[in-house]
Amino acid sequence: MSAFPAILDLGRRPLVMGIVNMTPDSFSGDGLLSHPNYVTAAVAQAEQMVADGADILDIGGESTRPGAEPVEAEEERQRVVPVIAALHAKMPQVPLSVDTMKPNVAAEALEAGACIINDVSRTKQDKAMLALAASTGVYIVLMHNRTMEGLVTVTPGLGSEYHAPVYENIVSDVMRDLRALANRAKDVGIPTDRIILDPGFGFGKTVEQNLLLINELDKLKSLGYPLLAGPSRKSFIGRVLEAPPEDRLEGTAATIAICALRGASILRVHDVKEMTRIVKMVSAIKSAA
Repeated sequence: MSAFPAILDLGRRPLVMGIVNMTPDSFSGDGLLSHPNYVTAAVAQAEQMVADGADILDIGGESTRPGAEPVEAEEERQRVVPVIAALHAKMPQVPLSVDTMKPNVAAEALEAGACIINDVSRTKQDKAMLALAASTGVYIVLMHNRTMEGLVTVTPGLGSEYHAPVYENIVSDVMRDLRALANRAKDVGIPTDRIILDPGFGFGKTVEQNLLLINELDKLKSLGYPLLAGPSRKSFIGRVLEAPPEDRLEGTAATIAICALRGASILRVHDVKEMTRIVKMVSAIKSAA
């Protein structure tokens, strides 16, 4: 594995994670795979994100939009590993995250220079993924995800969304599931300070449930782990605003501001320049209190 001094400053201010999307079928229309030289395109986009204020870059090669076709491991590896290697060579000081559910893809990404595994798989992560994180000492993001396989609603002009299972209380249920994920990770040897939790906005939750989770995000802080929030351009924003993915900037800005205010440690975003300014302003307001 590439030697990377991966110590994230997760307490001073929220960090901005820029999304580098190496897919042809992104819900937000920002996939770079169709570019004739996708590695060069990804490096250029990433350099601009860092110039615009991104603290972390998250590279993914499989769409998680509702109804997306699964990608074979080798195809996903070809999409993300060369990009991670190029980014690590070009910007070795920038922490890189690999957005994958496949342990073998994650392992090669770590060898190429990634220091964070961002695993959005369903409620129980693959044991091999947890073992990989434990053996390498990298950070791992564990996301709450109770999406119901095959159950997707498509709304013309607004895109698709996962069906949500029944929750007794969305905040309490998400807290319970995240606590179980964290405990499982610790049981296999992942240090507490390398675990980051993600409430999973847009994954198996109704519009109202997503909004409630954002508004009560501070309650999840009681679990004792840094929180990653990724509401950027999600379908619940589109349904509130009746806007397609490319027209959700203001809605995303509102959700990012509230997440930063409620204690998120990492904000995963598409629009880095605008969201970095939002986060900086929220941080200034909070520090003035």
